[in-house]
Amino acid sequence: MKPLSGWSAAQRAVIHGVFTDIDDTLTREGAVAPATVRALAGLKAAGLHVIPITGRPVGWSEPFAREWPVDAIVAENGAVALQARTGGGLRKFYQQDAPTRAANFARMQEVAARVQREVSGARLSEDSPGRETDIAIDHSEFVHLPQDAIDRVVAIMQSEGMSATVSSIHVNGWYGAHNKLEGARWIVRELFGRELDAEIAHWVYVGDSTNDQLMFEHFVHSVGVANIRRFEAQLAHKPRWITQADRGEGFVELASALLAARA
Repeated sequence: MKPLSGWSAAQRAVIHGVFTDIDDTLTREGAVAPATVRALAGLKAAGLHVIPITGRPVGWSEPFAREWPVDAIVAENGAVALQARTGGGLRKFYQQDAPTRAANFARMQEVAARVQREVSGARLSEDSPGRETDIAIDHSEFVHLPQDAIDRVVAIMQSEGMSATVSSIHVNGWYGAHNKLEGARWIVRELFGRELDAEIAHWVYVGDSTNDQLMFEHFVHSVGVANIRRFEAQLAHKPRWITQADRGEGFVELASALLAARA
């Protein structure tokens, strides 16, 4: 990971879109500072696409999709997207059809119950009532699980045939082939009718945790906010650049760098 200051203006100038994680990338202790929202607005005003992509549930994401200056929010690790409609309201759309979602939801509740029976201290995340296509076990938001317990949660989910990832606060599990990268590809097709892979050199991804590794691996331009150092030893694929500041302040640093290259 090289300092963001080493990213050349010429490379930054070709960026026309930003994908960003939310928790501990845009937020600090669960809150998004006004300066971070202004940074999102500055990117949009400059003509860049801005799409947060998160493991947070669709219910949790709805107010932000309405209020933030973004193209859309992709929630639940790529399964569902929210887009503010002109004149009010939200468009909500999914990668899986309704019968598949219903069947998967029932199976996931059984896995969640098993995790809570077998892993001491494990409990569902407090945002679970807003989840439609995954389950989340809290490990660092309101509950603190040791690493061996986190590893056990992941192992149980995987033994049940689920995909599982670890964010800075939750262990997320779901049924389906989607993930953050597939969610990014999907939303670019849905919103713009284009293929992300054909233009990936014009996008940047910003994240902070191990569940961002797939994005770090595939994006030509990838940035970690400074608090990613917490997970550095666990990263098989690291971001190319790292900000000096952490969390939302790190995102502001990135936004400023992108805007400076377009001045």
